[in-house]
Amino acid sequence: MSNLELYELDGCPYCAKVVDKLNELDLDYESHMVPSSHADRDEVEAVSGQTGVPVLVDPDNDVEGMPESDDIVAYLEEEYGEGAA
Repeated sequence: MSNLELYELDGCPYCAKVVDKLNELDLDYESHMVPSSHADRDEVEAVSGQTGVPVLVDPDNDVEGMPESDDIVAYLEEEYGEGAA
């Protein structure tokens, strides 16, 4: 079981891409919905140093705030997909 956390925004296609990968890999995760205004995204900024989403946190693997949907999807596939050890 993983302790994944995802900072996301409703209607965000990049977030949906990550959610699709999480579901494809049947991974449980905690969702943190962020406000639509970048100025109000203090929580995600504290985690990742920026206000964009999605952002993945995986404390089991020392991932403290990974941004960029393509990077997150690649990481999830490598760490939890068929290629994982």
